[in-house]
Amino acid sequence: MKKFLIINPFGIGDCLFTTPLIRAVKESLPESFIGYWCNERVHALFENDPYINKVFALSRGDIKKISNISKWQGIIKSLGLYRGIKKERFDVSLDFSLDHRYAWICKVAGVKIRLGFNYKKRGRFLTDRIEIGSYHAKHVVEYYLDLLKFINITPNNKNLHLRLDEKNKVRARSILNHAGIRDSDLVIGITPGAGGSWGKDAGLKHWPALRFAQLAQRLSAELGARIIVLGDETERPLADVIVNSSKKKPVDLVGKTALGEFAAVISNLNALVTNDGGPLHIAVALGVKTVSIFGPVDDKVYGPYPPSEKHIVIKKDLPCRPCYYNFKMPVCERNRECLKEISVDEVFEAAKNVLNTGVAK
Repeated sequence: MKKFLIINPFGIGDCLFTTPLIRAVKESLPESFIGYWCNERVHALFENDPYINKVFALSRGDIKKISNISKWQGIIKSLGLYRGIKKERFDVSLDFSLDHRYAWICKVAGVKIRLGFNYKKRGRFLTDRIEIGSYHAKHVVEYYLDLLKFINITPNNKNLHLRLDEKNKVRARSILNHAGIRDSDLVIGITPGAGGSWGKDAGLKHWPALRFAQLAQRLSAELGARIIVLGDETERPLADVIVNSSKKKPVDLVGKTALGEFAAVISNLNALVTNDGGPLHIAVALGVKTVSIFGPVDDKVYGPYPPSEKHIVIKKDLPCRPCYYNFKMPVCERNRECLKEISVDEVFEAAKNVLNTGVAK
């Protein structure tokens, strides 16, 4: 076993959850070659990973989007991906896709050992599998690390990691300098969106934008913090609520940074206040303190990992929560009460507490 292919076509958080496994393989087998098969949106997070030798950035969803524009281009991209994987002659695949098509491609490409999860009987092309109905009771990272038992590897370090590109770090400092933010400033980021992989349903995880605006005002007025609002362009309406409601205008970077720059800006924060989503896990992987707001999703499964006093989770333990289960979100009959019951005071106090925890960045 010298060449490993890690497969995860999902969002930012899910992919970062694989980083402890990647490190464990490389530390156990230093001469190994590790490939990573992800989607185009997240590939920037792995371009500088010290444990990854090659990235294949093309998911089934990406191919579908390309094919909707040009079927011919979809075919060309698909063949190029297959040939690239086949050329590397991987010995082992660790497949987190929950989709039989990825394992089938690996089988046809000659990958002899194919490890993964048998979800809804989709593991038929895997050589070794773990039966699951959903992720519950323990963190997704722990589920991912369970696959290592098939290749007799025990992880020594379960922390997430993310290596930033130097150009993005320089670009991030330039952006902040241009906004008048000094190294000595207390800088707090707010991501009022988060949850890009949820698409049109992402709003089901959002704390009300007006409360983020009220929080930003208090952080600025009472703590003297410089506030940066972050997100992608689809979250512009949320950002506008915060920016237009604040007496002291925050720095608005929504839709103005590519993913690599986005992560580099987060690395400069003293803390990030965010909904459940990819930005939370970027901050955790970079060692940035966080306050995260969880509604329908179970933080024990998808929250900051590993749990730490540097990462405070705000949630309401209602009888119906968490309701996101088996990768499905039921119709909410309580008008998102789990999120609306979280007050600005609670989040503000959590932010103050986390800033006073451990060594400041």
